[in-house]
Amino acid sequence: MSKIVVVGANHAGTACINTILGNYGDQNEVVVFDQNSNISFLGCGMALWIGKQIAGPEGLFYSDKQKLEAAGAKVYMNSPVESIDFDKKEVHVLINGTEKHVESYEKLILATGSQPIIPPIKGVELVPGTREFKATLENLQFVKLYQNSEEVIEKLKNKDIKRVAVVGAGYIGVELAEAFERLGKEVTLVDVAETCLGGYYDKDFTELMSQNLKDHNIKLAFGQTVQAVEGNGKVERLVTDKETFDVDMVILAVGFRPNTALGNGRLELFRNGAFLVNKSQETSMKDVYAIGDCATVYDNSINDTSYIALATNAVRSGLVAAHNVAGKHLESIGVQGSNGICIYDLKMVSTGLTLEKAKRAGYNAVVTEFSDLQKPEFIEHDNHEVKIKIVYDKDTRVVLGCQMASKEDMSMGIHMFSLAIQEKVTIERLALLDIFFLPHFNKPYNYITMAALTAKD
Repeated sequence: MSKIVVVGANHAGTACINTILGNYGDQNEVVVFDQNSNISFLGCGMALWIGKQIAGPEGLFYSDKQKLEAAGAKVYMNSPVESIDFDKKEVHVLINGTEKHVESYEKLILATGSQPIIPPIKGVELVPGTREFKATLENLQFVKLYQNSEEVIEKLKNKDIKRVAVVGAGYIGVELAEAFERLGKEVTLVDVAETCLGGYYDKDFTELMSQNLKDHNIKLAFGQTVQAVEGNGKVERLVTDKETFDVDMVILAVGFRPNTALGNGRLELFRNGAFLVNKSQETSMKDVYAIGDCATVYDNSINDTSYIALATNAVRSGLVAAHNVAGKHLESIGVQGSNGICIYDLKMVSTGLTLEKAKRAGYNAVVTEFSDLQKPEFIEHDNHEVKIKIVYDKDTRVVLGCQMASKEDMSMGIHMFSLAIQEKVTIERLALLDIFFLPHFNKPYNYITMAALTAKD
């Protein structure tokens, strides 16, 4: 029987543990260490919880210590791993944060996730002797864990918190801006970039979201660098290089970086600090695997290794690693970075490369675009315009990316484009794709077909 130690039990770790025990449980002993008190929190739903769009946090969890142990794992919560001796194959742990413990392993899976990026600003400082940051002012908040969301919700019970600044206009920042506005707060969204969601969409699409936010009275402060959070014991001002905002709470949602300190210089890293893994999720060291946000992925849109931190990627990486540590060789088929967001009923989805990213990757990239109603004009109700943009390589004609936006729920369409990128489908093949027609659903010459048909030679 092989002994497998898993460090971290959130999305990637949970998927990996369940796959090992569900398929090879009689052949393997699985020991799990996690520094948190809970498992499987869906951070993508925390804005719904904060904004009171769901009744509570219960549905944001799908597993726990009891479920993993019922499947056959030995699970230690609140037990941070301090170090790993890769030569002796030993994990050094603080059980319940106090009791020193050494656990041996035959196979090791690192699912250590990511940590919030903390901008170099006044008001946040490094805790001496650690890699952790802390706020020096009350109501300066970080957001990632269940506990972070719970703390924000508790503080919002204070009626004096009327003005909130969110720093970072990626997915989490935009979602939180909506949540706070739904609670009746005056919201300012700040980002050093000139737009929101720039990592996923080209500017014509990000402008749709920017206008959507402005239409709901969210103040946009883009192109501004935060310099300080100021106040007398608690947050009173947010200072950028261009403006000063009087606020009562500041949320730092700048982004995340891979949490790879346990590698201790022994494991090869990607340019952003993530553990570099092969398609079997194995690191540069034999018998050591890395999954989820701490590890790289293979990106089919660029045919190369990349870093795309998404829960869906984390789960898939956990499945792949599980089979490999159990002795069954399995390789990832790669990812496209498919993603989506819904803010005030504006739905935006994308996969693969934006035009800007495709050009930066060296492609002779061009786009074909189309806008049309989802259904025929005679469908008078619940019939919204859909905007689609397909990025493809002018030389090979291969599809590289797609972006779609609408108040219509057209999200399932992006899965087809994800597969198209994976399988190197050309824009001409998309034009002849068998897409059914029924007025209840779409048009006979729908926006996907029309965008492909009008692609230039």
